[in-house]
Amino acid sequence: MAKIAVFGATGTIGSTITREALDRGHQVTAVRRDSAKPTDPRAEPTVGDVLDPQSVAAIAKGHDVVISAVGGGDGTGHLATIKPAAESLVAGLRALGPDAPRLVAVGGAGSLRTPDGGEVREKEGLPEFLLQIMNAHADALDYYRGVDDVRWTNLSPAATIEPGTRTGRYRTELDDLIVDGDGASRISTEDYAVAVIDEIENPRHVGKRFTVGY
Repeated sequence: MAKIAVFGATGTIGSTITREALDRGHQVTAVRRDSAKPTDPRAEPTVGDVLDPQSVAAIAKGHDVVISAVGGGDGTGHLATIKPAAESLVAGLRALGPDAPRLVAVGGAGSLRTPDGGEVREKEGLPEFLLQIMNAHADALDYYRGVDDVRWTNLSPAATIEPGTRTGRYRTELDDLIVDGDGASRISTEDYAVAVIDEIENPRHVGKRFTVGY
């Protein structure tokens, strides 16, 4: 059993990861900014600020893993929440020294390589708000790749991630977008959560980004 702190535990992805971890017997601290937001009743709720390294350190202490399920923030895009959260998480974990918990961060699909050699975010016609979030996740990934004193993993979903069915099956790659036989790139939120907890239970990508899809 691992002790896991989940930042962003009330969001769609964060709450699904929290449920998957609890279902598999792990102990979860559900971190939220607003104490009024409900969390899984099996989790230990707490209030914290992912943008405050001192708050991160205080919550992370005594845990085995910290999960960041921080998304697009307030929608202002590039500088909203994603990269600043990555910087704050690393600073908070650094403060705990060499025995700090491992960090597993929800990433984005925008910087994944497509079969034609480009990147997902280079596709024409993407809505501006979505492109901003993709760029912010890419900047956060660039930041993580320069970190060598905190154990981190960044997990990019397929191009389409949405609630669906938990099959327990998925494929993995490092930086290449996963597509199925019809050329679609997709993963359910439930199977993405399975991949997150699988990586915690059997670490294979410490200091790396990887992606999952069907």
